Amino acid sequence: MKNKVTELQVSAISNGTVIDHISSENTFRVFQILNLERSKDQVYVGTNLDSKKLGKKGIIKISGRFFKPDEISKIALAAPQATLIEIRDYEITKKEKVVLPDSVEKVVKCYNPKCITNHQDIPTKFNIIKDHHGRTKLACHYCEKTMAQEDIIFV
Repeated sequence: MKNKVTELQVSAISNGTVIDHISSENTFRVFQILNLERSKDQVYVGTNLDSKKLGKKGIIKISGRFFKPDEISKIALAAPQATLIEIRDYEITKKEKVVLPDSVEKVVKCYNPKCITNHQDIPTKFNIIKDHHGRTKLACHYCEKTMAQEDIIFV
């Protein structure tokens, strides 16, 4: 009787970043906000993978790419439980959970159609707050409207 293969093996990346512990429903949202469809490097995407921590999770491996602070803020807003793993010469050199910043600028569009940022060339700015249920909300610095995480439109 032959041994059955029960795990999918994906080749290791020599240099790049792995975004792990993305909730399955947000995997392609993270892919999209990072514009990975335009990447010329290898990108591996897995979703609905078994996870002890999340039940089901997503993972994205990007060869040759390391993220800037504004990109990490986007990842944190879309997948606040994600872990970033930097790999250099096939070795893990850095591994840390993403952290929601206190505020973000030029990352999210205000959903209020009357907000000044939607009519003039003014960069958006939001304070990140938690409501009384512990859910993440974004409060516009200019119009003071508050929006839920699921209403976020990235710029």
